[in-house]
Amino acid sequence: MAADSVEREILIEASPEVVWGVITEPEQIGRWFSDAAEVDTSPGTDGTLTWMPGGRGGGDKEFDAIVPIRVVDAEPFRRFSFRWNHPEGAGPDENNSALVEFSLIEEANCTRLRVIESGIDAVTHDEEGKARYIEDHEQGWERHFGEMLDYVSSKLRGATR
Repeated sequence: MAADSVEREILIEASPEVVWGVITEPEQIGRWFSDAAEVDTSPGTDGTLTWMPGGRGGGDKEFDAIVPIRVVDAEPFRRFSFRWNHPEGAGPDENNSALVEFSLIEEANCTRLRVIESGIDAVTHDEEGKARYIEDHEQGWERHFGEMLDYVSSKLRGATR
């Protein structure tokens, strides 16, 4: 039986305050994760992440993928989480959506950022679908974290000029 979560962790040469903005501010999310974002960090608020054809994760899709999210928890500079991949028209909960949790830990002028996407059993219907979801999201978080590192590095270089 496949695991029920995907985990990734990176060390970013930036403060938790900088990393917090990168993972929560719509204009910054669009620089490393989705092509567009509507996000408010208030727990219980709904938002969207949009991927466009040929964009940041849209790949070969012929249409925009607009993914609704609901913010679960937001503790500035420490923790941010949301639910996604729930059925259209349903409110997300632990029985029908995956939970994405970002943890920020300050370490010697850097921030260790960990993402755990859990609850995959709730959004897949069989072992094959679950294995495919896990593989896709493992690759996706790896790619997006690489893009985040590039973005933060260029952002900080620009700030020091």
